Amino acid sequence: MADGGSKDDVPGGNASDPAAASRIIDLYRRHGTAWAADRGTRLVERAWLDRFLAMVPAGAEVLDLGCGSGQPIARYLLDQGRRVTGIDTAAPLLALARAMAPACTWIEADMRGLALGRRFGGILAWDSFFHLGHDDQRRMFAVFARHAAGGAPLMVTSGPAHGVAIGRLYGEPLYHASLDAAEYRQLLSAHGFVPLAHVAEDPSCAGHTIWLAQYGKHP
Repeated sequence: MADGGSKDDVPGGNASDPAAASRIIDLYRRHGTAWAADRGTRLVERAWLDRFLAMVPAGAEVLDLGCGSGQPIARYLLDQGRRVTGIDTAAPLLALARAMAPACTWIEADMRGLALGRRFGGILAWDSFFHLGHDDQRRMFAVFARHAAGGAPLMVTSGPAHGVAIGRLYGEPLYHASLDAAEYRQLLSAHGFVPLAHVAEDPSCAGHTIWLAQYGKHP
């Protein structure tokens, strides 16, 4: 799953409505292939991905949550010598990812209940985590922690401030939510991550709000 377009901030919106967030899955199942074609392979995220990859050893595996079609992000990770396990709820997008890189592991699953029983050298949730409601975002930090190897970077995109934003995906409402920066920092720290970088609405990255953190070393 990924960002489908411009967003209108709705500070008073109902971020706790589970149906609003759950409609994201259906939207990307129906519109995923069209979205992937429109998304293309332009990599505005390269500078941030390079910061992330600087902490992922060569040959290590990245868990890509909301991997979509695998283009362009997973493709870039592979080209930089890392392995990828991709998670997405949209089977049409995963079919594109499998065609792009058949040797990788692509799993149709909801990130909110993920329990793979293994740890990864890096965890990425780019343009996917922010489609979850507030409470689901809070619960995701335990998911991140149980899949992170010692020293693994975590990079996610969020909104710039607490609230709900409704975008459009091919004419249909597209849900986004965000906590505030202080709560994200608290959640990272409470689950063993050290916040390293945070930029709100980065103009060099198409206005993305980015968090980069690192998981503490295991004893």
